[in-house]
Amino acid sequence: MIDSLGRNINYMRVSITDRCNLRCLYCASGKFSMLGHDEIMRYEEIERIVAITSGLGIDTIRVTGGEPMARRGAMGFIEKLVKIPGIKKVSLTTNGTLLDEAQIKHLADIGLYSINISIDSLDAQINSRITGSDSFGGSYRALIWAVESGLRTKANCVLIKGLNEAQLLPMSQLAINYTVDVRFIELMPAEGAGGFEGVCASEILKQLEGAFPGLAPDSETRGSGPAEYYKSPGMKGSLGIISAKWSHSCQTCNRVRLTSEGFMQLCLFQTVGIDLRKLVRKGTSDEEISEAIAQAIFSKPRGIAPGGEVGMMSRIGG
Repeated sequence: MIDSLGRNINYMRVSITDRCNLRCLYCASGKFSMLGHDEIMRYEEIERIVAITSGLGIDTIRVTGGEPMARRGAMGFIEKLVKIPGIKKVSLTTNGTLLDEAQIKHLADIGLYSINISIDSLDAQINSRITGSDSFGGSYRALIWAVESGLRTKANCVLIKGLNEAQLLPMSQLAINYTVDVRFIELMPAEGAGGFEGVCASEILKQLEGAFPGLAPDSETRGSGPAEYYKSPGMKGSLGIISAKWSHSCQTCNRVRLTSEGFMQLCLFQTVGIDLRKLVRKGTSDEEISEAIAQAIFSKPRGIAPGGEVGMMSRIGG
């Protein structure tokens, strides 16, 4: 699907729930209401939307949340997504704590393309402070099982000053020892982020360059998103950096987002898009929905609006 600026929109992030078993400080530090059962898109509704968008050229899907595995039936849902004609890649972002070794192997067997596991520290106490839970063991085991299963594996780490900024180099060692892409994500200006201060992308790169002689841009394609990847000699994986506002990537942005409420959001930093839940539930035909989606994607914004901020990440799906 080509938008008005000539960008090829082929990637959709799909949030299947706003619920999570963790309460990470940078995501859910305050009180917020959970969506009701009827407000969340049903699996069959999401599958229908994915099938319709595949006909428009969307061939890459990332399942997110909240914590997607907190929703009952998520495994079967992912298996169905993989089989939708026209969908080439289905990936998963998770904190890993609700997955066991057999489930991760099953995900690899059914054709999951890749898995991103959120893990903000290799220090269990720091991790507990960030997540509000004794979750480090579950996330770390899931990371290792994913590597062993042969899945393309990424570790997502949000660096926050005063909390885990000293974990930059310890986390980086994962890319030395395993075929893992460790991505350092600059703190997003999102609703519920708690007023914390992140470590800026330029500072992250400066520290990595000082720690890893010969660090250079990684020429291998590592994903479909805005991360910039680097690699040094002998590194099994790679190191990625994601800026909080990647305006430099707007001209090549290839994605839209389907929120857990069924709203197709065209830009992470702008609440513009189309209410697909409303169309689906009032009996709109596939052809009419396809036309509405095509029109919306064609008008995808040029870039981040001045002062743009992110809404509740658990509903948007990152």
